[in-house]
Amino acid sequence: MAPSEPNALPFRAKGELPHFAEEKEGWKGYIEWEKYPEKKKQVQEIMSQYDFPDPPEFQLTPLPSTNPILTGERWKQYHSALGLDHIPRDSWSTVLAEKAPDMIHVLQFPYNGEAPGERLISTEITANPDHFVRNHGGIPDIDADKWSLDITGLVNTPKKLTLKELQDESLFPRQSNIVTLQCSGTRRIEQIHEYPGDGDELINAPWGEGAISTARWTGVSLKKVIKHCGGLKGGADNLEFFGADTYFKKGNVYNYAVSVPWRKVKVNEVLIAWEMNGKPLPKIHGFPVRVVVFGYIGARSVKWLYEVRAIRQPSTAPVQMKEYLYYTPQIGKQNAQYSNGFSIQDMPVSSAIIAPKDMDQIVHEGKITVKGWAYSGGGHWPVRVEVSGDGGAIWYEVPTENMSTKYFYAWRTWIMELPVDAEGWLELCVRTWDNAMNTQPTYVRSAWNWDLHVTSSAHRIKIYSINKSRPATAKRLKQLEEHDAPLLPITRPIEFDLEPEEEYKATMETKGWRDPLE
Repeated sequence: MAPSEPNALPFRAKGELPHFAEEKEGWKGYIEWEKYPEKKKQVQEIMSQYDFPDPPEFQLTPLPSTNPILTGERWKQYHSALGLDHIPRDSWSTVLAEKAPDMIHVLQFPYNGEAPGERLISTEITANPDHFVRNHGGIPDIDADKWSLDITGLVNTPKKLTLKELQDESLFPRQSNIVTLQCSGTRRIEQIHEYPGDGDELINAPWGEGAISTARWTGVSLKKVIKHCGGLKGGADNLEFFGADTYFKKGNVYNYAVSVPWRKVKVNEVLIAWEMNGKPLPKIHGFPVRVVVFGYIGARSVKWLYEVRAIRQPSTAPVQMKEYLYYTPQIGKQNAQYSNGFSIQDMPVSSAIIAPKDMDQIVHEGKITVKGWAYSGGGHWPVRVEVSGDGGAIWYEVPTENMSTKYFYAWRTWIMELPVDAEGWLELCVRTWDNAMNTQPTYVRSAWNWDLHVTSSAHRIKIYSINKSRPATAKRLKQLEEHDAPLLPITRPIEFDLEPEEEYKATMETKGWRDPLE
């Protein structure tokens, strides 16, 4: 199904719609909220006047079989109520212009999308049009010549830097790294199917296995920028990043803001990047400048960066303080608080089977080709990948030569011929070991958490095995071919007798028929 155009305001506005001016010349789609508490208060008053629809229920009911899967009407309405309904429209135009035509649109607005799986893992470096996108608001359109970055807070010499200055190698040595970014919602659909959880007003998108991608990012280490500003003042242990997108939380409005600790910055693992795979950042990925944080949850890699602020404690902005929290399995709607979950930073070891797909029916001769990806964040990397054809009792190691290049901060794609003798429904699963001997929990339940983040359990799929190296199966396949009858799907009944009567009688005679003699 073709993607639809974002809807206009679906409810009657209460009086004249407000007008919030765009803050800077050449910055379309950017409204500065953080410096204007009076504007934030005005938004709160406006939002309180509307009875917005409930978020869609997609965890206890089947997902729509559409593309986009979810449309984000609630968030479109938030923007419309503030006179910003052009932002969803402009953002969708950017999606159509910059992303592959067959992108899986998990959420139309704010845009969340992943590429078809087999193409995603066909190269170890992801092509820009195929790189997954997890946005929290609209997509600003910023003139690079009019962009600047403010370095503020607890630095000895606050500065405003232009892109030209950042790219001046006499001031800042350039840095380039191959880095995998992964959304903590990757494989969330598995938690949803088995144990539904939080339905936040920013929809917890039902990601498959594709909310992960790898690129070569080029820019300057944030450590060098801080040094250029005279270093940090005493007690400044965190760097807070501000992005130009508009973000909502419980009736309030913000610019997107998160933080990372200084210890991450000082080892040159936080990049201020303006280039992606040798080209200027696409608009959808943060043009002109974004943050890339190596090995951390993707939410820390802020797009459309406009300010870096040195602070003492981690950011109290909602994305850092109230979201991306990992709760124990005893925490849920009945008792969750922001303070009883811990903040997700390092991404754990994880992996996925991309091919075959769940519920595939496969004809083979004793081996099935299995492909996927493996990743470990937090300064670790995948060392070994193992695949099981029986749900996890017996594991086969992926040959090293069948794994892609080893990088400090990136995934490894892999392929193997898995021995499979059994027929019928089987459960295939994969697990990864990293260089610190970390591996994955065995089952989804082991890693379930109320906010449905980090589905790090061994990835499992069900396939139906048809092993034509077995004589009876080979015979049946020949019969189907002679009758010009399809084997697949397996749920389609066979239209001819399964066995001639005389053959049936002869076989039953050897078995002593069905009932005992006495």
